[in-house]
Amino acid sequence: PEKKKGGAARPPQTPLASTSAAPSRLMDDFACVNGNITASDASEAAPALIIVTGLIGIAFSVFLLKLVSSIALDVASNNEPLVGSEPINGADVAEQNARLLELYAAITTGANAFLRSEYKLCGIFIVLAFPAMSVLIAWGDKEDGKWEWKNGWLSGVSFVVGAITSIVCGYIGMRVAVFSNARCTVGACAPAPHGWTHSFNTAFRAGGVMGFSLTGVALLSLYALILGLRPLFGSEQTDLMHLFECIAGFGLGGSSIAMFGRVGGGIYTKAADVGADLAGKVVQDLPEDDPHNPGTIADNVGDNVGDVAGMGSDLFGSFGEASCAALLVGASSPMIVAAGWGALMFPLTVSGVGIVVCLITNFVATDLSPVRKEADIERVLKTQLLVSSLLMTPCVYALAVTLLPAATCGMCVGGFVVGGVCSSPLKAFFCVGFGLWGGCVIGFVTEYYTSFSYSPVKEVANACRTGAATNIIYGLALGYKSAIVPVFVVAFIVFGAHSLAGFYGISLAALGMLATLATCLTIDVYGPVCDNAGGIAEMCELHPSVREKTDALDAAGNTTAAIGKGFAIGSACLVGLALFGAFVTRLNDTGAKVTVDLLDPLTFAGLLVGSMLPYWFSAMTMKSVGKAANEMVIEIKRQFDANPNLLIPNHPDRPDYDTCIKISTDASLQEMIAPGALVMLSPVLCGVCFGTRCVTGLLAGAIASSVQMAISSSNTGGAWDNAKKYISKGAMDAVIGEEEPETVDNTGKVQTKKSQIFKAAVTGDTVGDPLKDTSGPALNILMKLMAIISVVFAPLFLAIKDGDGLLGFVVHDKDVAAAHDAVVAATRRLAQVPVASPAGGGELVAMAFGLVVGVGGVLAVQRATAPPRAKAAKPALVCRAAKVEGTPVEPRLLAHTASLA
Repeated sequence: PEKKKGGAARPPQTPLASTSAAPSRLMDDFACVNGNITASDASEAAPALIIVTGLIGIAFSVFLLKLVSSIALDVASNNEPLVGSEPINGADVAEQNARLLELYAAITTGANAFLRSEYKLCGIFIVLAFPAMSVLIAWGDKEDGKWEWKNGWLSGVSFVVGAITSIVCGYIGMRVAVFSNARCTVGACAPAPHGWTHSFNTAFRAGGVMGFSLTGVALLSLYALILGLRPLFGSEQTDLMHLFECIAGFGLGGSSIAMFGRVGGGIYTKAADVGADLAGKVVQDLPEDDPHNPGTIADNVGDNVGDVAGMGSDLFGSFGEASCAALLVGASSPMIVAAGWGALMFPLTVSGVGIVVCLITNFVATDLSPVRKEADIERVLKTQLLVSSLLMTPCVYALAVTLLPAATCGMCVGGFVVGGVCSSPLKAFFCVGFGLWGGCVIGFVTEYYTSFSYSPVKEVANACRTGAATNIIYGLALGYKSAIVPVFVVAFIVFGAHSLAGFYGISLAALGMLATLATCLTIDVYGPVCDNAGGIAEMCELHPSVREKTDALDAAGNTTAAIGKGFAIGSACLVGLALFGAFVTRLNDTGAKVTVDLLDPLTFAGLLVGSMLPYWFSAMTMKSVGKAANEMVIEIKRQFDANPNLLIPNHPDRPDYDTCIKISTDASLQEMIAPGALVMLSPVLCGVCFGTRCVTGLLAGAIASSVQMAISSSNTGGAWDNAKKYISKGAMDAVIGEEEPETVDNTGKVQTKKSQIFKAAVTGDTVGDPLKDTSGPALNILMKLMAIISVVFAPLFLAIKDGDGLLGFVVHDKDVAAAHDAVVAATRRLAQVPVASPAGGGELVAMAFGLVVGVGGVLAVQRATAPPRAKAAKPALVCRAAKVEGTPVEPRLLAHTASLA
């Protein structure tokens, strides 16, 4: 039906004079309404399926939590000789247990303190954003001069529900991770094969608590919100469109909190990690997680607040936004609406069934085929991805053919029309399958480029023989190369899904990639838990075999974390495109016929700016990590100078951990505001100032640029990290012993961590830390958050000069149309167009406006991010020329240093 602005449908106008031409055909057309599709009995079962599967996910997470909590925090609880009555490293079992509990409490306290501070800021943001968002949407959605307060306030309520759910999911994940890390250490105290099984199962079940609780809570909260708002709208298609337009605020709330969690948590964890590495391992030759390093507790806290809480909020946002996009685009199809509530809820049923599939898959890793040796770890984790995808495939087919409609007459017999595309249940199944198996391909490609079991990482490790520079060159090349296959996979998914079901198909593909979200989160959270467990084992001075187990688990965890990041990036790209489709759908629903035309100068300008935003965003987050790491290095060096006993092995003195925790907390909370504001304000300012055409270009450029930059950044950092672990486990000891004979001790053993090759690997790992854990993962949210903001604020953009923005008051429509027609004509003729005289002063005004805004923005950012002048006089790093044992310092080097000074 033809629609006027505001979404109200007009009754179809049928030319009566034509009825005599083909009476039988027209009688059939009148009889065939929406393909004769009606709601089926199976459609009524969909709500029960969603609720039951959500409850199953929460119940199973509680069951896993009980299994984890059954492990006592006692290193002697396994009654093993490794921690028997004989003291190890000068510490008896009682002292080790006391130290274990002390570290467990310190990590828990630090993580809680950071999240409390972060969520206070998030609470302030929610309180301020709720009324502002509600008022702007109510004004933009107004019709006949009357503000649509219902749409505005309900969108705001959805935003608040999504934000609170994201906070809850992130907090649950962090609490579970810090609760399980010490228990994973205790499990590793048992000898093989039980030690491998106990430690792996503890970390894996901890990840399962996060995965199943998040998916269950997310599914139930979204469906409860839909049920709560549904009585406020009618049952017509237009009413359902308005309902799901308001529900889109749920995804906006989730991604807004995810932005702060990802950026803030990423800055926290990498500031502590880089600072501890530079001042501890590189300068003072301290071992990994040495208890004398003041930054080691902050480093372990950061693993939980960044890699767990941040990742949980990120993937919750992906789920919420993909679901909102699929619901909104699905409601635009009269045939899907005619098929009943179950057909509309098909996207949520896919997520619900995915919970049950992941539950079955979980037992494969812990009971049917458990880990018994080091070689089993990667095999078991990869099996999780493969088995969950295999089990999910027939379930999706059953849901599609049961819930989605198939017309019996009309122009799309056997299917349904959505977004102007004739689709069908089988085509919808293929769309979900594209995302499901495309995610697996991306995951396995990511593993190939980040695991030291394969040649790319071994090449990076071998490059360390000639220093840190070649290591960094090889790592960057690996990251760029690793983006090739995933981008082709995403491109194939986009083309195939859009060909089969339009933007609805892209939404389903995104949900397909997230269908096994519980399993993906399980193997992703598993890594930080193992990392913390290894740090606790080192700081408690447990038997070296305990650290060997946790290091092997952590190395596999680095690979699985990279796989999880690959899933997150691929799904974020598809979610961003799905929301792009929802944005265009919402614009067209209000009567504005929007098409994306790259020959439009405004669209192309937006494309260029959108492509630049990921670089601006990454620069801000990378610099934030560097600034915070500088402060951390200075503090750690100060403590070493103030208390030289910290550098004496096995000395009982302990550093001041709290100061380093405070540095990371303060830096992350201060530095996360500017990147978040950049992402949130860019689409709003673009839409208000330059209109919807510029927004479409902005979104397209940001998505295309972000997905490749995120993949290369994450895989580069992951490869550098595992190259360091490959060297530290002794894989290159023969090379080190031959090229650096001074590292071989009297017993003939190579001291790997004293070699220059290892130090070059540490440098690469340190450079890669902010790439893989701060900038790279945060780009996921840039793609999604900009798109969901555009969807929610689409009425505001349209209300300003009919979608032309403030620029429309300066440059007249006829001027823009004439310029656009000239470009199109020139392109088609492939001939030179004579230079026309200026149409007026509008162009000059627009250029001047852009110049003032651009220069002013640059100056404002520089002013806001510049360090205080009083602190600039103090050097960030203090370099000392010292004589290292076995390596004399050349006199000419000392003379050169003195001349520079």
